[in-house]
Amino acid sequence: MTLRQSPLAERHRALGANMSEFGGWEMPIAYKTGTIAEHMACRDSVAMFDVSHLGTVRVEGTDALADLQRALTNDLAKIAPGRAQYTHLLDPDDASVLDDIIVWWHPRPDGAPDVFDVMPNASNTDRVTDAIGGVVTTDSRAVIAVQGPLVGERIEAVFPEAAAVKRFRVEHLQWRGIDCTVAGTGYTGGRGLEIAVPAADAPLLWNALLDSGITPAGLGARDTLRLEAGLPLHGHELGPGITSLQAGLAWVVAWDKPEFQGKLAAQAEREQGHRRHLFGIETDGRRPARSGCAVSIDERVVGEVTSGNFSPVLGHGIALAFLPPDTTEGQRVAVDVRGTMLAGHVVRPPFVST
Repeated sequence: MTLRQSPLAERHRALGANMSEFGGWEMPIAYKTGTIAEHMACRDSVAMFDVSHLGTVRVEGTDALADLQRALTNDLAKIAPGRAQYTHLLDPDDASVLDDIIVWWHPRPDGAPDVFDVMPNASNTDRVTDAIGGVVTTDSRAVIAVQGPLVGERIEAVFPEAAAVKRFRVEHLQWRGIDCTVAGTGYTGGRGLEIAVPAADAPLLWNALLDSGITPAGLGARDTLRLEAGLPLHGHELGPGITSLQAGLAWVVAWDKPEFQGKLAAQAEREQGHRRHLFGIETDGRRPARSGCAVSIDERVVGEVTSGNFSPVLGHGIALAFLPPDTTEGQRVAVDVRGTMLAGHVVRPPFVST
């Protein structure tokens, strides 16, 4: 299989990145500094990630808003042009989450039609396009996520207009005469921006951000950061057989909308109750649990880990796991990691607040 290449692929190789397959793309997992150093740069200062592997589906025109309202769970009427929203696309039969999505609703001049960029996970672009229509524009742009508590201060020197973009806002800006879309979104649990820049111009912006002292970070750090923040990853905490309610994301479902794909199945689960719920687990030592590990309470297997890793901030293992809904915070558990039982306790995510 030929892997797709980011417009920034050569920049990653020049920086000595460890490249690997992810969602059909060849992407940087870590640079020479390593995942933990990249993680801490994002938590303490600022880091940047190439997230060009995420899909972009452009939906526009007079029917665009109505079409998205019928397809997706959240209610775009709660926001307005110039804002972003997190939402789900459900399987119509069992309400499992086909994909979790960020929608960028572009600023709209008076009288102009609506323009939306729907951003699915890398491997789910086709199924999302089948459900909502639109045109896939992924290859026309790169997306650089700049994340961390000092993002405003650092990006001010490179792209001052972007520094003023607020959380979940979407703005059209120019950088050195290049048209960009900047959104106050991210996947680390902290402050940040995502910048969509034309593919041909992406290396120029990447180099400018690098020269300003922003640390490049790979998908390894992106995963440990999102786990500390308790954010779901499709294929782990969301996916076939996993519903929004089971994942603790009922707030993403606008129950009072007249319709959306999968609404009847979601309502049925809401009325009957869900059989499992997503919880956090903190283990006592540095060794982490991993996806697929069995979780026991009082020597009885009650669930399974969906994601687990070492937390660089906390200094011990953390995990997300599906457990019985009546599980309580503080409850002691044991996680079976290849025959070794790791002791831990149940917590409510996020593990790290930023």
